[in-house]
Amino acid sequence: SYRKMYDARVLDFGSSLFGEIDDLQDLTFIERPIRRSLKTAEEIDKLTVDEDLNDIERAVYLLSSGEDVQQASVIINLPILVRQNPAETFRRVVPKVREVLHVAGADMQLAAAGSFLTVLQDDIVLIQTHTHSILQIVLLNLDHRDTVVSNAWLETLLSAIDALPKDTIRQEILSPLLSKHQLSQSVPARLASCRILGKVVGKFESSIVKKDLLPLIRSLCQDVEYEVRACMCRQLENITRGIGLDHTKVEVLPELVELAQDEASTVRLAAFDTIINLLEMFDSESFTDEQHLWFLEFYKKLCCLGLQHENGHCESQPYPLELENKYALVRRNCAYNFPAIVLYADPNHFLSELYRTFSSLCHDPEISVRRTAAGGFHEVVKLLGPNVHYIHKEIIALLQDDSLEVLDALLNNIQETLELATSRGEGAGPESKQVNIPDLVPALVAAEQKTASSLHWRVHEKLLQCYSCLPRVVSGDQIYFRFFQRMFSIITTNNVLPVQREAVRTLCVFLRCNRKQEQRQEIISKIKQELAQGRSYWNRLRYLDLCEITIDLFSKSYFCKHFLIPALELVNDPVANVRYKLCYMLPKLRSTIKATDKHLLQQLEFCVRKLLCREKDKDVVVTLRKVSLSLLKHERELLDQKKEKEETLLLEMVSDLPLV
Repeated sequence: SYRKMYDARVLDFGSSLFGEIDDLQDLTFIERPIRRSLKTAEEIDKLTVDEDLNDIERAVYLLSSGEDVQQASVIINLPILVRQNPAETFRRVVPKVREVLHVAGADMQLAAAGSFLTVLQDDIVLIQTHTHSILQIVLLNLDHRDTVVSNAWLETLLSAIDALPKDTIRQEILSPLLSKHQLSQSVPARLASCRILGKVVGKFESSIVKKDLLPLIRSLCQDVEYEVRACMCRQLENITRGIGLDHTKVEVLPELVELAQDEASTVRLAAFDTIINLLEMFDSESFTDEQHLWFLEFYKKLCCLGLQHENGHCESQPYPLELENKYALVRRNCAYNFPAIVLYADPNHFLSELYRTFSSLCHDPEISVRRTAAGGFHEVVKLLGPNVHYIHKEIIALLQDDSLEVLDALLNNIQETLELATSRGEGAGPESKQVNIPDLVPALVAAEQKTASSLHWRVHEKLLQCYSCLPRVVSGDQIYFRFFQRMFSIITTNNVLPVQREAVRTLCVFLRCNRKQEQRQEIISKIKQELAQGRSYWNRLRYLDLCEITIDLFSKSYFCKHFLIPALELVNDPVANVRYKLCYMLPKLRSTIKATDKHLLQQLEFCVRKLLCREKDKDVVVTLRKVSLSLLKHERELLDQKKEKEETLLLEMVSDLPLV
């Protein structure tokens, strides 16, 4: 079967490259490379294995005398051998694997790491001796000179810890770890110790962690190499969750405070991230007033790291590019965690404690920082509640940002942001006036014009989607005088179809929420004039899009009164695409007409008959036939419902007759 599969693959390969081959002689030009790739008799003899050997014997033979590719094959298939015959595999094969790995290359080491992980995580019940054999190999190779290989073995060990029993972890992993003098170990070995400690701590009771592990943890937190201190610092979150809050206050928190003042910025950043992640665990008594203030001031310093403030503006100081990027990353992380800091500092103290910091993040010279601040803006708005007016200026600043990336991030939650920012709070009532945000309307107009002139049409589309919240944010007159005409302009001049359609939808929302009859009537007249009767067939297509949207937004009677007849009149449109879309919409148009409205039913019927008699475009005719059947079925259902009502009425009349 293998030979057939090989032949099939070769045939498929040849066919795809050379097409149909009529003459086999055409293939002579590839004969020489094929011959060169064939094995010599001596090479074939080396690769030949006695067929009488069983799987275990064959594996032992190949590991002892086979070629590299054969040895790698045995190692890859080791989990299968363990499942079939665990006792013999561990007695005879695994020791040979250990010998091979002593001189093996990186590829074979990586394959072995994967195979042993599979064995440790498998459902096979391994006795202590077997687990010991595997862990000895794993631990031995943690110190491999190739960093990629040593990391692969470390990941194998860390993943295996979840599947190992507590006693095995204590005897096979922790005992050797605790017995070694850490400073005598290499830096990679000490880094591995940090990650192992962070992984195993959840397996033991807090008393054992405090007694046996915390001394080593403290030692690694004070290591002479900053990479080790940073790595151990990032494991303190897992350790804290393992030992509980009480031990954390006494044992871990002082270490974190010291690491947060470390001379290396990498360590300070690790300490800051860890503290942020642990805030949810700490109650109000965890920090003294002094510690609380220190942490807040430290956070504010990180928010301005690498910046200088002049005339209220943030400007980057000249640093090497690598350091500048690192500082920008720190500020970006600060911006991401700002809502949590507002909660930590108490929203009531925002103006005095955090406003300047937040304004700095929103005006940061790095786009990525401003984008992150914009992405979490709505969370800050929710936390501030009635004090949201503190950050009205920052809303305007981000709306007017030079980068569309920043605007795009703000738009993800702009509707919620604006509604909360202009609300008078709970209990204000639906009729209460909105809070006015100075310069909001000009900022929104400018943002739309900026996106319209860019190549990022999806941001433009998203902004128009967000405009649907404006009736709940600004006055009807502001919408009428500043936005309606712009929507018409986008519909009639923009070249991007999704943007045009979104402008149509926004226009319908504005019309739906407009309370002044004069303005409504003027808008409807303009819709008919510029869209339904527009010179461009694109405008007339957009009118039909508008009809679909208004059917969903308005009542059926309102739609029929103002929009139905102009739609039916498009039956005479000279462009087939318009008539095609009209045909497609006929069932939906029919659903808006009441059964008692004979005049509109006649208009619809006249429209269908005219199409049936005159239409010559093939696509329109096909669609029309399908739609006609659908309409006929609908009319029959209505007729049947009418008959059913009449029958029910007759039965009721009979039951009411007096008995003779």
